[in-house]
Amino acid sequence: MSLGEWMFGYYLELAARSLRRSPGLTALMMVSISFGVAASMTTYSVFRGLSGDPIPWKSSTLFMPQIDIWGPGNGFIDEPPDALDYADAMILMRQHRAARQSAIYPIGPSLFPANSGRNRSPIPLDGYAVSSEFFPMLDVPFHYGSGWRADDDASQTPVAVISEKLNQQVFAGGNSVGKVIDIDHRDYRIVGVMTDWNPQPRFFDVQGGYYSVDGPAVFLPFQTSVAVHMINTGWDGCRKGASDPQSNFVALLNSDCVWIAYMAELDDAAAVHSYRQYLDAYASDQQRAGRFHWPPNNRLRDVPAFLDHEQVVPRDTKVSLLVAQGLLIVCLVNTVGLLLAKFLRRSGEIAVRRALGASRAAIYAQFLTEAAVIGLGGGLLGLIFTAIGVLSIDQILPPSLAALARIDPSLLSLTLLMAIAATLLAGLYPTYRASRVQPAWQLKAS
Repeated sequence: MSLGEWMFGYYLELAARSLRRSPGLTALMMVSISFGVAASMTTYSVFRGLSGDPIPWKSSTLFMPQIDIWGPGNGFIDEPPDALDYADAMILMRQHRAARQSAIYPIGPSLFPANSGRNRSPIPLDGYAVSSEFFPMLDVPFHYGSGWRADDDASQTPVAVISEKLNQQVFAGGNSVGKVIDIDHRDYRIVGVMTDWNPQPRFFDVQGGYYSVDGPAVFLPFQTSVAVHMINTGWDGCRKGASDPQSNFVALLNSDCVWIAYMAELDDAAAVHSYRQYLDAYASDQQRAGRFHWPPNNRLRDVPAFLDHEQVVPRDTKVSLLVAQGLLIVCLVNTVGLLLAKFLRRSGEIAVRRALGASRAAIYAQFLTEAAVIGLGGGLLGLIFTAIGVLSIDQILPPSLAALARIDPSLLSLTLLMAIAATLLAGLYPTYRASRVQPAWQLKAS
């Protein structure tokens, strides 16, 4: 055993003796640290779930183009709308300047089970109308089959991709590729069954449906959905003074209201630059044609930048995180006071050690070791409180948000490390004061 290891063991023994001499004070410090750390880590687990990158391996190559089709004075403070109208979305789809691309809008059709007789009860579905390139662009995983082909888009073929959960509900989990389902009294042939896929937030839905406990149940071809007038279940925005078509789908198609999300995959910086130029040239063409009466005002943000711009993380969650961190600071200040009282009460012991030749560095090592032991105890207790907090967070937050808070090894490790680091930080000033004790004064007083 090296000298360093022997000294560390000796300091641990001194810490254990000291803590046993005042069990009530020791317990109070550990509980104080554990509550502060647990509150901070519980709110952090929610914040981490809400603000995480939903597709980190590819988010820097997925972009949301925005075109200012309304001009100044329409309530966006120099920002173009988040979504596109039907006319612009279709032009971008036809001109196809990205490696992959898709127009997207949320749908809420009903599925009618085939074996339920005349009184069959419809199953409401949460889904999206997309193009065939949506699936490879977003790396959607499949259990059976795949997405549909590009010619299915062109021919408006009634095909569908369904979720694993819906497949289990309707087909008992078997391979349903090739089978037909009745959606809104129209037959759709299943071409693919996704594995459990529910990215959080739903970065491809710019109309506000960012968080959901369950993933999308169905995807249908965009043009097929438009052809049958499948209602948009998301938000639509219209120019100031213009009437909202609401459920009038034909009027929505012919309006300049925005309701279609659009995503483009651009592989490198050159492709991004080229696409920006393309958007500006398109807006300039519309200006020359008399449709736009303002200079180009477009945006092209990747997934992280777009989510940040949209302020996807709820403000209440950020405030809660700050409050929890404030509670941790209060607990640390309380611990500083308790450690200071505990350490200075041992001035006589410190004076004897200094008189026997112990250096200030040795005093630092001894008392910081004791603080670390308190932090370790508080951290272990904090693990229990953090687990309780995460498992109970659904009592405070909506289920869609609470489901994102999870307990994993990284959270537990961070909780323990934070407790030890916080207690060491709290112990710095009391240790400094203890190391400044003058041996002569204390020995003379005793």
